[in-house]
Amino acid sequence: MGLVKCAMIKESPKSTNGILPAQDIEALVEGGHIHARVSEEPTLGRSFEPSLEPGQIQPASLDLRLGETAYRLRASFLPGQDRTIKECLDDGLVMHKIDLRGGAVLETGCVYLVPLMEKLQLPADLSARANPKSSTGRLDVFTRVIADNAAQFEEIPAGYDGPLYVEIAPRTFSVLARPGDKLVQIRFRRGPANVVREQTVSIDLNGTGADGIVGWRARRHSGLVDLAKIGGHYARDYWEPLSAPGGRLILDPDEFYILASNEAIQIPVDEAAEMAPIAPEIGEFRAHYAGFFDPGFGLSEAGGAGARAVLEVRGRDVPFMLRHGQPVAKLDFEPLSARPQNLYGENGSHYQAQGLRLSKHFKL
Repeated sequence: MGLVKCAMIKESPKSTNGILPAQDIEALVEGGHIHARVSEEPTLGRSFEPSLEPGQIQPASLDLRLGETAYRLRASFLPGQDRTIKECLDDGLVMHKIDLRGGAVLETGCVYLVPLMEKLQLPADLSARANPKSSTGRLDVFTRVIADNAAQFEEIPAGYDGPLYVEIAPRTFSVLARPGDKLVQIRFRRGPANVVREQTVSIDLNGTGADGIVGWRARRHSGLVDLAKIGGHYARDYWEPLSAPGGRLILDPDEFYILASNEAIQIPVDEAAEMAPIAPEIGEFRAHYAGFFDPGFGLSEAGGAGARAVLEVRGRDVPFMLRHGQPVAKLDFEPLSARPQNLYGENGSHYQAQGLRLSKHFKL
């Protein structure tokens, strides 16, 4: 992907309304609408170039990278209209500044803000929405992307011109983070949101394997998770396997669980999907953190036949009993503006054709 000068902003790709596929995201980069912050050194200034790493562009989304600095905050916040993130940080929200370049531990129970490497100069007809990556949700690391002047998390308005930040709050495992780590992703949309159909997602508590495991419960006070070590952590040092006699499982308050959907999930080649709450009144638990599903997930032609959705579940105030087949969430499907050049899983994926599966950082 060649470099161009940031001042040379080209027109956005011309296509129909919908979620932009990979080739249109690449065109945004080449046209100067997405820049990468390649340095925050005071002596060098903040240098931006429209370049990304190989594999950063997914079939219908873009992985975003942590920058070099984290700010430990007193509290989460939204800047609101006519205020930048920097102005908010200068108002006394920052407890201390952390250099990530040598690796730094982000601890449970703390709130951090990290400037992302990517900066946007969106055309007037493009908006964006962010979400945690699958691995982030499965680590119980709560993340939300924030933009200048934002009145809500994760939403980037059409025509936005400015930096992006991510709020990070590890819930169960402290994590070792470095610049370039990818915890969140972003989608670009031309036109208004257009949910064309929904699919209910329910819980599998019968299990599909011979081992009888239907889920995993995170162990409290486990060791550090190094975000760079894929398959570098023994699962049972961090997770307790669960069975569900009679197809029932009691969720304990404030415990974190990994469970799987009862339904196989398929995302067509011309659509993208997002996991969403089915209804706030369904029970005392939260049933998902990471929600983007790219085109090709679960399709047999992309190597994903029989794939299940993995659900990140947290109990709330009181013990709550789940039963096999109980609806817990839904998938909202939106059309793509064009078919992507590559489908999810065609270039390799940790989660294509998955059943019940922990994050890619763990091995059994």
